[in-house]
Amino acid sequence: MTEYGMGGEVSTFGDIYSYGILLLEIFTGKKPTDEIFNGSLSLHQFAELALPERAMEIVDQSLLLVEFEGLNESQTHTNARGRLEMCLVSIINVGVACSRISIKDRMEIGDAMVEMQGIRDLYLGGGRNN
Repeated sequence: MTEYGMGGEVSTFGDIYSYGILLLEIFTGKKPTDEIFNGSLSLHQFAELALPERAMEIVDQSLLLVEFEGLNESQTHTNARGRLEMCLVSIINVGVACSRISIKDRMEIGDAMVEMQGIRDLYLGGGRNN
């Protein structure tokens, strides 16, 4: 289901919805038109139901194949893997917050960008995700 495809007017509210769905598509590896979503379940609901405990189960597993070059110590690798997982769960959370059905419940674009920048900084090891 897309807002514009249903006759919705072009607006920043539709843009943030599309941004949220795009995040969910990229990070779950699923499309809103996949067979799993043929009934009452949508990509948004699929992701929302997984948060937070099962979010890593819906993340596209190819994203977890990231190699951490130059990391020889298992503890350092574990920390990097944990940071990656925290970032992926946070991204799914932003995608869900941006793609809520009700316009008034959606995250605002400025807030989404601040969140995504925080996630980037956390991933790179230079910041905290609040």
